[in-house]
Amino acid sequence: MQTSTCQMVGECRMPEHAVLPQPLYREVVQFIEALPQKEGHLVTVLHKAQSVFGYLPIEVQQFVADHMEVPLAQVYGVVSFYTFFTMVPKGKHPISICMGTACFVKGADKVVHAFKEQLKIDIGDVTPDGKFSIDTLRCVGGCALAPIVMVGDKVYGNVTPGQVKKILADF
Repeated sequence: MQTSTCQMVGECRMPEHAVLPQPLYREVVQFIEALPQKEGHLVTVLHKAQSVFGYLPIEVQQFVADHMEVPLAQVYGVVSFYTFFTMVPKGKHPISICMGTACFVKGADKVVHAFKEQLKIDIGDVTPDGKFSIDTLRCVGGCALAPIVMVGDKVYGNVTPGQVKKILADF
């Protein structure tokens, strides 16, 4: 089994040239230190790191690998396997539009187009002010409310392209 950088140098520390704020790294360290054990908690720590940083860039993945004492390849494997994890920044208010069968049949593609037009960004992009990002999902399990849009944790059902401006105004 490979050793992590942390194990090789005998200490775990904050990256010297961190692009992301140091207090966020400390929050993740405190979370890891509060675990009963590190083994078996990689996904839990990655969820925490993503909630703290908003995404999991390679710098954060290396930091987690060092502090969890696992190879970076293992962390990257988990991050790239699970669709919940993202390696690209999301907006402060991430917009997720369901493109499952029921939502698509009821016009989700038109809703996506309306969001793209209103925000002047494409799927996977973030607005220049960092406020919004747009993504699509396969299914959120609320077919009776199709088409469904989620903005952060807030769910909107039976969305039409004409409602997009009002939804954005809520944020």
